[in-house]
Amino acid sequence: MLQPNDHQLFAVILGTNEIASAVAIRLVRAGYCVVLSHDPDPPVIRRKMAFHDALFIDTMQVEDVVAERVDSGVQVYQALRRPAQVMVTWLGLLDLLPVRHIDLLIDARLQKRRITPDLRRLARLTIGLGPGFSTNFNCDLAVETRPGKIGLVTDTRWTDAADGVASSLGDVGAERFVYSQFAGRWHTPIEIGTRVYRGLVLGHLSGAPLLAPRDGILRGIVRDGSDVPAGVKLLEIDPRGRDAQWTGTDDRGRAIANATIAAVRLHATRRVTQRNPA
Repeated sequence: MLQPNDHQLFAVILGTNEIASAVAIRLVRAGYCVVLSHDPDPPVIRRKMAFHDALFIDTMQVEDVVAERVDSGVQVYQALRRPAQVMVTWLGLLDLLPVRHIDLLIDARLQKRRITPDLRRLARLTIGLGPGFSTNFNCDLAVETRPGKIGLVTDTRWTDAADGVASSLGDVGAERFVYSQFAGRWHTPIEIGTRVYRGLVLGHLSGAPLLAPRDGILRGIVRDGSDVPAGVKLLEIDPRGRDAQWTGTDDRGRAIANATIAAVRLHATRRVTQRNPA
């Protein structure tokens, strides 16, 4: 059994998407050793804005941070003796719990259809991002991620449920996405960042062609060879021309990351106040 290792603050983030990655960047800059744990639902499309592809190519850089893939709890344990870094893994939470007591556990999967588990008592501090979280039921702190409402939920209500309405990007909403009409194996030869045109075949889902819904820059697309469920986003087109973005963190990701780190610091301040009342 692994012995305790307290050299680094240890954070686990559930999810490898662009929001999880933006949070990981803020945490590693704050001195945490961060592990992103992969979950297949929903599939990651904005892969140039996320550490997700480190699972397949060993390393992935977002902005100035490079994440490395780890395949065992021993590798995570050893990393806790080194300077703060970001790791990405196929290991699930149950595989990571024995490594060492987790200082910070964040659910950043932004799941819209599944029931969120009770994370409390699995770490010193647990935070839920997006739909399905309440401090009365399944986390210590909840952070709203809906555009225009991003920030810490200060009462015990649930975070806003998903309403099925896509946020706008350059005045374009859901029509910039293509969704899977059925479960199947996805194949595509197109790279993120490619300029595409309406009607261009961008990939095939179990042999059925999927066409670009509009002109623009391919902002995200599910990795070639992935098995996908029905009703999930397969790709996204950025319609903003020269202002299109498909790499790095975006405004929403940074806002959620900032709200998350603010929640962590507020919790730490409250603990100090409780221990040392005036």
